[in-house]
Amino acid sequence: MSLADLAPLLRSDAGLTHAFGDQQAVVAVGESARAIAIAALSRLGGRKPLLVACPTGSDAGQLFDDLRQFLPAIDGQEQVVLFPAWETLPFERVSPSVETMGRRLEVLWRLRGTERTPAVVVTGVRALLQKIGPDALTIEPITVRPGATLDADDLLATLVGYGYRREELVEHRGEVARRGAIIDVFPSTADAPIRIDLWGDEVDRLGEFAVADQRSTRARSEIVVHPCRELRLDGDEGESLRARAAQLVAEEPWGREHWERLAEGLVFDGMESWVPWLVGHGDGEDPDDDTGSVVLDRVGADALVV
Repeated sequence: MSLADLAPLLRSDAGLTHAFGDQQAVVAVGESARAIAIAALSRLGGRKPLLVACPTGSDAGQLFDDLRQFLPAIDGQEQVVLFPAWETLPFERVSPSVETMGRRLEVLWRLRGTERTPAVVVTGVRALLQKIGPDALTIEPITVRPGATLDADDLLATLVGYGYRREELVEHRGEVARRGAIIDVFPSTADAPIRIDLWGDEVDRLGEFAVADQRSTRARSEIVVHPCRELRLDGDEGESLRARAAQLVAEEPWGREHWERLAEGLVFDGMESWVPWLVGHGDGEDPDDDTGSVVLDRVGADALVV
């Protein structure tokens, strides 16, 4: 028996059974038993996803680690995901880390697909309150497999549009480099950089490599590359955001320096802090309007919030 076999044993617990059918139910659970109780709610309740709101990001991270023991991955896909908050403070002239933005975009992408929807989403209050840019709700990751046809120039252009930086050598997340028919990229959500070896327009080999000596380590059958920047100012959505920034130059002159840079489509550290001013400025009467949404708006009507 493994830890994953323990959660179904709580199917007869009166408190959890009551919570299955009542969104407003209140169930008191000791801290040491919270992970297994939430796993039982997910396994036995039939509602998906289960959104778990924690007081702080640290609490969310600890609960996420515990829940993974009771709800292991299925067919290589994690059942439990963490939706992190930005590490930065409002108006701080620093952007969130590449990994944080990539993880958030990955969770939002999984919430858009029925088959890939996670069983449990763990998050903190800060992450629940942070506005999501409209492009983050529609953008698709890049999937690469051996044998696939790929245009190297188009791939590089797309990665740069996704916020990746072109470098001579890939050493950190969010970097991409090209040497002839070889493209190296360190995806925002990956633990190791990826090497794409092309033969003409066909992916000949695909695998990870070590940052220290740049040597290939193991082959991969597929990679999924998520963007590494939440706020993008190109494309149709970006045009709308740039227009809004230009409008704010007159409406909110105190931020003129930033509005002008955003209106020109410039990328700079800390630009994500201005998302609340760029989205959610409509009349709020259109239920299909994605501007200014938060993660609670993206989990669907069948979700259970804990």
